[in-house]
Amino acid sequence: MPRPDAGCIWTSFQSSGKRHLLLTGGRGRGKTTLRNALAALLAEGPLPGVTTWAEPGREVRLQENGSGAWAAVGVFDPGLPGPENRMRPVEKAFRALGVPALARAGAAAGEWASVDEVGYLETTCPDYCAALLALMERRRLLAAVRKQDLPFLQALCQRPDVFCVDLDAPYGRLGCVIMASGLGRRFGGGKLLARLHGKPLLQYALDATGGLFARRVVVTRDPAAAALCRAQGVETVLHSQPSRSDTVRLGLEALAGHGAPPLDGCLFCPADQPLLRRETVACLALCAACAPGPIWRPAWQGQPGAPVLFPAWAFAELASLPEGQGGGAVVRRWPERVRCVPAAGPDELRDVDRREDLVLLESKYYT
Repeated sequence: MPRPDAGCIWTSFQSSGKRHLLLTGGRGRGKTTLRNALAALLAEGPLPGVTTWAEPGREVRLQENGSGAWAAVGVFDPGLPGPENRMRPVEKAFRALGVPALARAGAAAGEWASVDEVGYLETTCPDYCAALLALMERRRLLAAVRKQDLPFLQALCQRPDVFCVDLDAPYGRLGCVIMASGLGRRFGGGKLLARLHGKPLLQYALDATGGLFARRVVVTRDPAAAALCRAQGVETVLHSQPSRSDTVRLGLEALAGHGAPPLDGCLFCPADQPLLRRETVACLALCAACAPGPIWRPAWQGQPGAPVLFPAWAFAELASLPEGQGGGAVVRRWPERVRCVPAAGPDELRDVDRREDLVLLESKYYT
């Protein structure tokens, strides 16, 4: 799956209402690059805190941001098992430089502090770990955390006030159902394959959702639309059921079929919303993965719209909707569980019902 960029992470984090923003993942996943990009969004200069970097085969250094003071907090030991963690921690260096540096970061002006990174070496010094937790009580923290099976690191990423992006699997295990079963009566038929700027209307939904989900399925009553999707390797359910509730149920059944592992949530995306941005879909997916539990949807100036991403707890209700109803029935039942991600503008949330809608979009955005 593609890695989210700093803008997507920042938008998702702000939408989540969480206090701290952590990036985790294995070696070489770009944690520091993203942390630097996010830090640039937060401040013109370096954020107070600390930064570590390694000189392979020699040592790991910890430096206080701003002052330039540094100390070797890990020394290479060829006798340790490899290939990773062959640095022997220097606990006294953490206590002498790291602990007071974190305390000074907590007392500095501003809202945010930064730590890059927190890993095995840091966990060997209880005083440093305590100073880091104390910093999180005083400031909002932007940090990179090594993905390792260590209790302190796992507890840090799992805190309820933390928005933690796992760069190895940033969108978790989510499904996507593209709702393409409408008959297009007001359009006059053939809506899904009607061309907008030379591209079928349905193709916009495929492009906006591609590559972000563990599984994706298009549910349609249009054989030509099904053929378009299958030609691109997109799983498709072609059916003749009459109701919107049937489309939802068939989509969930398809995603759960073939012995597939359980999903953490599912996006229900209309097939006739051509200005829906891939960035908005990515933000919805990132929120669902990093701040699970709510129903996530986009909104413009407080007005919510589609698509809607439901967590797994809603699947049973979605699979047994009253005839003719869609996922909106679940949204109305649980309004307190709905959270929103900002859309780029009102047109992003508008669907195409009539041919004049298509003509308007063509003239407004493609002339």
